[in-house]
Amino acid sequence: MTAATSRAYSLGYLTGNGVDPVTAVKIAAEHGYDMVSFRLLPAAGEPLHPLLDDDALLAEVKAAMRDTGVTMADAEMIRLKPDTRLDSFTPFLDRIADLGAAHVLVAIDDTDPARTQESYTALCHRLGEYRLTADLEFMPWTGCKDLVSARRLVEAADHPSAAVLFDALHFDRCGSTLQEFAELPASLMNYVQICDGPVPFDPSDEGLIAVARTARMIPGEGGIDLAAIAAHVPPGMTVSVEVPNDDLAARLGPSEVARRSLEATKRLLGD
Repeated sequence: MTAATSRAYSLGYLTGNGVDPVTAVKIAAEHGYDMVSFRLLPAAGEPLHPLLDDDALLAEVKAAMRDTGVTMADAEMIRLKPDTRLDSFTPFLDRIADLGAAHVLVAIDDTDPARTQESYTALCHRLGEYRLTADLEFMPWTGCKDLVSARRLVEAADHPSAAVLFDALHFDRCGSTLQEFAELPASLMNYVQICDGPVPFDPSDEGLIAVARTARMIPGEGGIDLAAIAAHVPPGMTVSVEVPNDDLAARLGPSEVARRSLEATKRLLGD
């Protein structure tokens, strides 16, 4: 992190737009990111680079991180389902602990409130054993649809690992309010995800998912009121820049998307 800012910036996994993890570390270092995110477990069955079980790739990634000084912010992703068994995540947790991760992105795929709370609380205790946090991302098509729901789960878990993950795109789509964000204690967050998005937008689950995974926009190039959101991002809060965009990456290349996205995000936040 440079002396000019007290805020760390992370290259979100999706901002790599498909590059391998070694290349992601190099892109992050080249453009001034402090941290990087890796996805070792799928979000929706998509193919992944084999960082979870390829020891040679793991060694290459760790070497790249040592050489550049880029550290690992968060790992993706744990999805809590009705039949989830926490012990199934042990290989994942061992791997990301070896990589030096600090946070784990968590999504809810269960519509039973009591079971969801039980699963999330148990996960917080499990991650606490690794000194990892369980950063719960609310997404309007999941079992945790908005900021209020995420805060309720986190506060009820009552564990140091429990945290809300605020994503600007999901916030804009889910019906939560700026007042709810302003009232969310900074102590309940570890990092926020920033991007822009098209407005108007398709409100169907399919439409929301398509934009979230393949068509987010560089801050300032979409229609989300990011200035209003930025005003409530706590000072010094780590920011994950998350701009997956298939068309933009095909035209500019993933490295240039990452560069422009960081530049725009820093400008938005006054860094």
